[in-house]
Amino acid sequence: MPNIKPISDLRNYTSVINEVAYGNRVYLTRNGHGQCAIIDMKELDELDKLKALSQLMGKLSEAELSIRNEGTISADELEAELGVAD
Repeated sequence: MPNIKPISDLRNYTSVINEVAYGNRVYLTRNGHGQCAIIDMKELDELDKLKALSQLMGKLSEAELSIRNEGTISADELEAELGVAD
């Protein structure tokens, strides 16, 4: 069950922070609407890694599609295109 508190509860910051744990976020509201969340740092790090992995997989999918549709070029052609040929 979500742990939802009014942002005014931050006046007693320590008690709010003590409720935060891995998998137990504290959601803060302002005027009854969601404002922000407090999340365990280990959980945040894992979410960041998952986001980066998802972005990488998306870029790899785009690259595979490009290879299928447009093909590839040789290393020599790439060097010539970049102007670094021997």
